[in-house]
Amino acid sequence: MKKGSLLMGLQAREIAAGVFYIETGKGIMRSNVYFVRSGSASSWVLIDSASAHCGPLIREAAEALFGAKTPPTAILLTHVHPDHAGSALELAQGWNCPVYVHPDELPFATADSSNFFATYHNYTTAAGRWTPPPLDKWLILPLVRAMPGRKREVMLAGSSLKGVVRAFEPGKGLPGLPEWDYIPTPGHTPGHVAFFRPADRVLIAGDALLTINLNSAKGFLLWSLSRNNPRVSGPPWYTTWCWQAAKESVGRIARLEPRILAGGHGLPMTGPSTACDVRAFAGRFR
Repeated sequence: MKKGSLLMGLQAREIAAGVFYIETGKGIMRSNVYFVRSGSASSWVLIDSASAHCGPLIREAAEALFGAKTPPTAILLTHVHPDHAGSALELAQGWNCPVYVHPDELPFATADSSNFFATYHNYTTAAGRWTPPPLDKWLILPLVRAMPGRKREVMLAGSSLKGVVRAFEPGKGLPGLPEWDYIPTPGHTPGHVAFFRPADRVLIAGDALLTINLNSAKGFLLWSLSRNNPRVSGPPWYTTWCWQAAKESVGRIARLEPRILAGGHGLPMTGPSTACDVRAFAGRFR
C-alpha cells in the first residue's frame, strides 16, 4: 500500500493503480471515500462522499491528488446512507458534476418532505422482502415524524439529491469509469451497488462487505480506536434492509474473486488470500 499526501492529519493511500482512499467523518459516521483515476491523469471519479460537512476535506484530498482545477467526471454512490452520501450535494454543486446511483436507490436519493414516508411505505409493501432496518424503524422514522413540519422540510431538502442525481442506465458503461463495472449488491439497501475493475480485480464494496465487524462490540471498539486488522465481515445489522438479499450479494461478490477488497468502513484488504477469505466468509455468512 503506497502512501500519498498528508491531508489534514490523514494519509491518502493508493491501494491499486489509480485508486486512492481516505477515511473521514466522526464517530459512527466515519467512512471511506475513494478517488479513482480513469485513463489520463486529469480524469477521475469520486466514489461515495462521506457524511455531511466532509466536503472541504474531500476537495482538499482531490486537489492534492489531481490538481486544483480538475473536478471529477462524476460522483458515484454505493448507496445513499448519510455516512456515504452526506456531502454529495455540496460536492456536486461545487464541482458542477452529476451524482449516479442504482435505479432502485433513486427514490431514497430524491426523497424530501413530500414523499419521505411514502418512499419507505412503497418499498415495504410493493417489493415484499424489504423491511426498514432497525435503526430506521425505531429511531430515524419516529424522529422525523415527530419533527415540526418546517424543520422536517428544511432537513429533508438539505439531504435530497434532487437536481443532481441520475440513475445508472442498464446495459451502459459506468459513467466516467469505462474500465469498471457496477455490480448490483442489494440487501444493505434496496439499490446498493459495488464497483469492480476486472483487469486487476479491485472491488469497492460499500457496505455490502466490510473489513471490520461492526456487528460485535469488540469489532466496533477496535474500529473506534483505529486498531482493526482487516477481516471480512457482513454489513451492519442495524442498517440492513434484507438479510437474504445481503447474503446473495456476498455470494455474488465472492464469485468475482476480488484481489483487493475496499469496503465502506475498515482498512482495505489486499493480496492473494483476499479472494479466498471472501469465499470462506460467503460460505459461513448467515
